[in-house]
Amino acid sequence: MKKFKRVVLIIMIFLGLCFGVLYSTGYGYMINMVEAIIKTKRTSAGLNDYLYFENREIPSSKTPQPWPLHPSYNTIQSTEILTKIHQELETVAFLIIKNDSLWHEQYFDGYGPDSKSNSFSMSKSMVSAALGRAIDEGAIENLNQKASRFLPWLNNGYAAKVTVGDLSSMASGLQWNEDYENLLEITPRTYVEKDMGALMQTIPVISNPGERFVYQSGNTQLLSMALESATGKNISTLISEYFWDPMGAEHSALWQIDSQKMGLEKAYCCFNSNARDFARFGKLYKNHGRWEGQQLLDSTFVAKSIQPRFIESPEYGFGWWLGDIDGNAYFSMRGHLGQYVAVFPEQDVIIVRLGHQKLEDFPHKNLPMDFPIYIREAFKMLTDVYSP
Repeated sequence: MKKFKRVVLIIMIFLGLCFGVLYSTGYGYMINMVEAIIKTKRTSAGLNDYLYFENREIPSSKTPQPWPLHPSYNTIQSTEILTKIHQELETVAFLIIKNDSLWHEQYFDGYGPDSKSNSFSMSKSMVSAALGRAIDEGAIENLNQKASRFLPWLNNGYAAKVTVGDLSSMASGLQWNEDYENLLEITPRTYVEKDMGALMQTIPVISNPGERFVYQSGNTQLLSMALESATGKNISTLISEYFWDPMGAEHSALWQIDSQKMGLEKAYCCFNSNARDFARFGKLYKNHGRWEGQQLLDSTFVAKSIQPRFIESPEYGFGWWLGDIDGNAYFSMRGHLGQYVAVFPEQDVIIVRLGHQKLEDFPHKNLPMDFPIYIREAFKMLTDVYSP
């Protein structure tokens, strides 16, 4: 018995030393990583991670507004190519909205209209929208206001030059490597971080801001923190008051937070909702910030958001991805593993895809190879009805 106790003691001392080394070398978060892997039984993020992390609830709208069904709702079957890619990449939801009405709707893998699913980086567009509304409300002066006004530690060197617009357009100059696979990099670390505020204060700005587009989740996290400081309300409350309630969201949403103790949203990702309610942000921007007669966002801000800030980076505006497929211009919300809300304003079409996997990006492009496939096949389906 004494020998057993001695072995246990040695193991405990060894583990204690290991933990001590991890914390002293800045890798203490690996303990959080191991905890998350044990909970989720995988080493990568997933659509249902809200089940394993702490969340803040965003209530459904007090006046829910269901999407109307188009007269041609679900009368056209998916193309063979679309059916195949749904299977291969494990789509869970696919919607086509035409003229602000549900035209086509499919769910897979046990998901349905009420199922919650992780937005991942689609939430970046939502945080940017909150910035526009905060400017409308006077909490923030304009896109050129310095972020240090709200985040005092950004008060020297390059950091002192960063504006809220730089954060929204991914042009802050942060030291941040957007790598999801290497668990030692900053993005996976933030996913399991339990004190996001403290962590973000350690990330330096290493280049002159406002000069070029570099996609970095840390920008959105800082922007959300600036919004909270400017308004005195967390980002969940802002999204609820600014958009979720007035846009008639039918379901509550969950936004993952770092911990109950700190209560800071993982704003660059992890807003959990459903395909129909995600689509509302596409409709809001398609209609120039106006929702059923109410101006929720200034139309000038919307127009600026869906235009490139930098000529050399035409794929991004302020919180929205931009592009053109077969001559059809679009703007879109995009998230890890292939979460998409794509808006084609000239055609009055919104396409939503949620799922477990996506294809890699085209070489030298910030565009997943599967994205155009969903779009082209959806338009083939629409052509069957709307062609002369």
